[in-house]
Amino acid sequence: MTEREFAISVVRRLRDAGYQALWAGGCVRDELLGLVPKDYDVASNARPEEVRKHFRHTVAVGLSFGVVKVIGPRQEGVFLEVEVATFRNDGVYSDGRRPDAVVYSTAEEDALRRDFTINGMFFDPLENRLIDYVGGQADLQGRMLRAIGDPAARFSEDKLRLLRGVRVATRFDLTIEPATRAAMQAMAPQIHAVSVERIADELRQLLTHPRRAAGLNLLFDIGLVQPVLPELLPMKGLLQGPPSAPTGDLWDHVMKVLELLGPEASFPLAFATLLHDVGKPRCVGRGPDRWTFHYHEHIGKRMAEELCLRLKLSNAERERITWLVEKHQFLCDARNMKPSKLKTTLDHPGIRELLALHRADALASGKSIDHVEFCEGLLAQWSRDELNPEPLLTGDDLRQTLELKPGPSFKKLLDAVREAQLDGTIQNREQALALVQRLLTEEAPS
Repeated sequence: MTEREFAISVVRRLRDAGYQALWAGGCVRDELLGLVPKDYDVASNARPEEVRKHFRHTVAVGLSFGVVKVIGPRQEGVFLEVEVATFRNDGVYSDGRRPDAVVYSTAEEDALRRDFTINGMFFDPLENRLIDYVGGQADLQGRMLRAIGDPAARFSEDKLRLLRGVRVATRFDLTIEPATRAAMQAMAPQIHAVSVERIADELRQLLTHPRRAAGLNLLFDIGLVQPVLPELLPMKGLLQGPPSAPTGDLWDHVMKVLELLGPEASFPLAFATLLHDVGKPRCVGRGPDRWTFHYHEHIGKRMAEELCLRLKLSNAERERITWLVEKHQFLCDARNMKPSKLKTTLDHPGIRELLALHRADALASGKSIDHVEFCEGLLAQWSRDELNPEPLLTGDDLRQTLELKPGPSFKKLLDAVREAQLDGTIQNREQALALVQRLLTEEAPS
C-alpha cells in the first residue's frame, strides 16, 4: 500500500462511518501541480474522539486543535501516517503563533482560517472532486501567492506565515499578490514572535531548495533578512573586483555562489556558502589596484559560530558550517601545499562539501577550478590509509621506549612525527623514534 492509497482508505473509512472527510492543504496543491505530496492530511467533521474510535492505531498529536495521527501498515520499515484534523475556526492568537482556543466548524469556515489560497483547497479522492472556497485553483494556475481574506489578519495570527510565504513562493516560483506582499513587508519586524527553532527550520528548507538564491533575494526584499540574519546586510553595496572596474557587490556574488552549488546541497553546505564571505565587511581595505579582505575567513568563522548558536542549530551542523566558512579559501593553493597539510584537510568528513564550495566560489568569480580538480584527483589516487595512516608513535611509546615524562613537549613531538609521516619522510616506527631523538638533541641546552 502506498501513502496515497492509505490516505484514500482513511477518507473512505470516515465516510463509511457517516462523516465528511476530504484531503486538505498542501497535498491538494501538490496533486494539482502533478507533484508527489510529501504527506497527506485529511480534514473531517469527525471529532478527535470519534476519529480514534474508528481506527485501531492512533496518536493524539494535537487534541486541543482537533488533530489525530492515524497510523497505517509498515512500508519499507516505516509506518504510513495520515493526520486527521477536525474542521475548525481559530480563536484569538494572543502569542502570534497559535490560537488560544478552537471551535469546530464547517469545511468552508475551516478553509477561510488557513494561510494562503493555494493551501486552502480540499479534494475528495473518492469522487475525484476539488472543493475550493478560496480561489486557490485560479491562483495556482496564475502562479500567484495570495493570503486568504485579510493578509494582515492572517499574518497577525501566525507570524511564521511570513517566512513560510517566502518559502512557498520560492518553491513554486510564484509572484506574491501585492496586498499580501505589502502586509508581509509591514509585519516582517514581528518575526521574533516565532521561536528560533522554527525560524531555523524554515531557513533549512529554503536553503536546500534549488532556487535558494531567489529565496534569499525575496527574503531580503520582504524585509526578513534584517530581523533574522542581520549579519548579511553589510554585504549589500560592498563592491567586488578591482576598484577601477567593480564586478558587482558582495551580496550578488554570494547569491551566484549559492546558485552554482547545484540542486542537492545540504543545509550545512548551503548555509556555510551564504556565510562564507560574511566577515569581509569587517576587514575591507583598499590596495593600489584591488580591495583587500585579510583574515575575513577567520572573522567569518566567529560570526558563523555566533549565528549558529543564536539559531540553536545542532552541534554537528554548527561544526560543519564553521569549518566550511574557515576553510573556504584554504585549498586555493593546494598544488603548493606540503602533503601533511593537504592530507589532513582531504581526510575531513566534509571535504566533498568544501570542494563544492570552492568550485562554486571560483566559478562565480570567473576563476579557474584547477585547484578543485587537483584535489579531486588526489582523493581518487590516495587510499584511506595514505590519507590517514595509523600513527607511527603514541604517547605510550614516548613514555615507555624513550622514558620521557609526560608534558607539553609530548604534543609537539607527536605532531612533528605525524607531519613527517604524512609528508613521507619517515615510514616506520624506528625512523619515528630516531626523529624524536634528533629533535630532543636539537632542543637540549649546549
